[in-house]
Amino acid sequence: MKSTLFGHRAVSAPSADAAETRDSRSTIGTRAFRVTAIAAALAIVVAGTILGQTGQSAFAADYPTWADVQAARNNVKAKEAQIAQLNALLTGLQSQVDSTQAIAEQKGAEWQSAQQKYDESSFKADELQKQADVAQAKAAKSKQQAGQLAARLARAGGSDLSARLFFNGGESKSLLSQLGLASMVKDQSAGLYDKATQDGNSAQALTDQANVAKDALKVLAATAQKALEEANIASEKAAAALSEQEANKGRLEAQRDILATNSTTTEAGYNEGVEYRAEEAKKLKAAQEAAAAKAAAEWAAAHPPSTGGIGGGGSSASTSGWVRPSAGRVTSPFGWRINPVSHKEALHSGTDLGASCNSPIFAAHSGTITFAGPNGGYGNFILMNNGDGVSTGYGHIVNGGFLVRAGQQVQAGQQIAKVGSTGNSTGCHLHFEVRPEGVAIDAAPSMAARGVSF
Repeated sequence: MKSTLFGHRAVSAPSADAAETRDSRSTIGTRAFRVTAIAAALAIVVAGTILGQTGQSAFAADYPTWADVQAARNNVKAKEAQIAQLNALLTGLQSQVDSTQAIAEQKGAEWQSAQQKYDESSFKADELQKQADVAQAKAAKSKQQAGQLAARLARAGGSDLSARLFFNGGESKSLLSQLGLASMVKDQSAGLYDKATQDGNSAQALTDQANVAKDALKVLAATAQKALEEANIASEKAAAALSEQEANKGRLEAQRDILATNSTTTEAGYNEGVEYRAEEAKKLKAAQEAAAAKAAAEWAAAHPPSTGGIGGGGSSASTSGWVRPSAGRVTSPFGWRINPVSHKEALHSGTDLGASCNSPIFAAHSGTITFAGPNGGYGNFILMNNGDGVSTGYGHIVNGGFLVRAGQQVQAGQQIAKVGSTGNSTGCHLHFEVRPEGVAIDAAPSMAARGVSF
């Protein structure tokens, strides 16, 4: 399901000569030549990195072993070749990180742009449909009024007006008077009929415009979906490249330092240091998470929720199973506004909550992470499928603040990220979206209906 660009070592099958050289540690000259050739090949491949392939490394990373490094220590040429190889591998890892991240950011920006066009067109189509519905109701009322006057005219004129005038001389004056009134009614009825016709034409025109807008939405929705899929693939490749670098950079640097300083550091000694640093990092992360949880609890205690709401965010679920995604008051609501960065009018597809930097972001409802990566103006972004056709979005996440990955199942109130100010942002806050059937709506009343107040 997931792209694993660096999911395994892709090693070319060795030739007979290469196999013989690998097994024979005594032939230092041949070994030096092999290492130099590998370094040169790596440098060439790194320069022309292929990013379109999924499921394998962009270059055949045949990492040297600790035995290789120790064997090269006592031979100047072999040492230099080994250092060159290690440098090429380190450069390649960094190149992969940089290039895949750049592509992920590009694809994320394309997705955000496509999604913005869809959101704005959807909003306009809804407005046109509302106008068309009002016009249809107005046209129906005009038609009803015209019909009522026409009926009154028929009753005033009767079916045999000439006979009534001839045989009922006493009533002729009254009837003629009524006939004059009927003529006025007829003129008024004709005017109302014309108005009803105009109202009907106007309503039909608006309905036609709304239908055209809805048809255009199908194309925009397909474009946005394709852009999302491409952004997802690019984000996964970037994450895989970073994982590959994190898994190998420290060891390769240590091996290079051994050769540069002629150190006798062993693999066991290196691994011991790795384990120690990992344990220290684990303790630091636990302390940071505890501090964040304490801060969130203190905020929630100082800001008790209104009826049915979750004041501090994520502390507990409402009866509907939804929670507040973060702390903070609404700093920018859903709707049209002048973008604070571009200074152009645009639809703000979410609701901004002014939470502090690095404060927790919680899953508003249980679901599956659809996307976690860069998303243009929304910076680092998470999209979650919450079921029943509803999805939620979380934007401007701090760099390094992702706590989940695409495809992961999460529970309501689970921390999924940390608040930041990435993308088009003027300060730390959470950009929160609610999307039924992919259409952005005002999150505030939507969440209020689920028992969560902003």
